[in-house]
Amino acid sequence: MFGIPGQSPVTITPSAVKQIRKLMDREGRFGLKIGLKKGGCAGMEYTMQYVDSPDDNDEVVEQDGARVLIAPMAQMFLFGTEIDHETSLLESGFKFRNPNVTDACGCGESIKFKDIEELQAERAGKDA
Repeated sequence: MFGIPGQSPVTITPSAVKQIRKLMDREGRFGLKIGLKKGGCAGMEYTMQYVDSPDDNDEVVEQDGARVLIAPMAQMFLFGTEIDHETSLLESGFKFRNPNVTDACGCGESIKFKDIEELQAERAGKDA
């Protein structure tokens, strides 16, 4: 895992905790797994799926009964991210406030990250 020992790679707001617990209870699942895939106009998109158990290299974050798993290939890109859940008149959904994002499309579904070398250098500097 890329990060600082003892520090959670992501934080979950109370609103997101409530929604994640609601989904876990309703679906009877272990948690929600967050990953990344290529796509969208900015190059990458977040993925979320229900899981029944963690894979060997998943990072498991538990907060107030909510359980989020981070896929191995997404861990470096999600470090420092705040996961929120917002509801408005027009939409309801999870929002990711990610300090590693350098660009996003207008709809907010597609993102672009700092170069991998830059992320690795930042993580190495924080671990020192």
